[in-house]
Amino acid sequence: MATLGTTGSTAIDPLKRIAEISSKYNIWLHVDAAFAGTALILDEFKWMIEGIEKADSFVFNPHKWMFTNFDCSAYFIKDKQALINTFAINPEYLRTETQGQVNDYRDWGIQLGRRFRALKLWFVIRSFGVKGLQEKIRGHISLAQWLEGEINKNTSFEMLTPRTLNLVCFRYKPLGVESLDELNTINERILHEVNQTGKVFITHTKLNGSYSLRMVIGQTNVGKTHVEKAWKLIGEVASSL
Repeated sequence: MATLGTTGSTAIDPLKRIAEISSKYNIWLHVDAAFAGTALILDEFKWMIEGIEKADSFVFNPHKWMFTNFDCSAYFIKDKQALINTFAINPEYLRTETQGQVNDYRDWGIQLGRRFRALKLWFVIRSFGVKGLQEKIRGHISLAQWLEGEINKNTSFEMLTPRTLNLVCFRYKPLGVESLDELNTINERILHEVNQTGKVFITHTKLNGSYSLRMVIGQTNVGKTHVEKAWKLIGEVASSL
């Protein structure tokens, strides 16, 4: 499995190289682009799927960054018969005259029945349009880029991993504090105190043992004012410790 946009830090796996190995040894290659897949509507991020022609399946979740209500996953597969062979059951009460003539989606997964999830995605696309969606996504990435710049300019904060899309992973690192355990404790306190204000909600992860604050800029109507206020609040809480 190749991941485009890992959960913790939105790291991007080298899909093309992985695809070459999978193809050489006839290994099924699944591409997990659950969150970052939305960015593929932008030409400048098409580099993430170089080698996709050699993948067997691909998934992304419009409910994560394409403004679609939970839950909605888009799943693409090169050989649909592989899914059908895996999941199909054919008791007498499920046999129909149209069998083999239409897609029986009950054979494409575990469930026999499911909600019409595609409809809400259709409404989102019709509402925003492709250009509207692209503007939103570019705007979020631009705001994350701005925040990254502010962090890099502040000597008391540091980025913990390069920013790829709209997730910023960083930590507070005041002058004179070098102990990893102490830094982790301080940043965990910042996270809880910021979230307890009720004004902002940020999450965390650990990268190479370092406690990282995670700010995702992806809410439908988020603007620069929101990001500026969040950054100011984080700075104020950090300075008060």
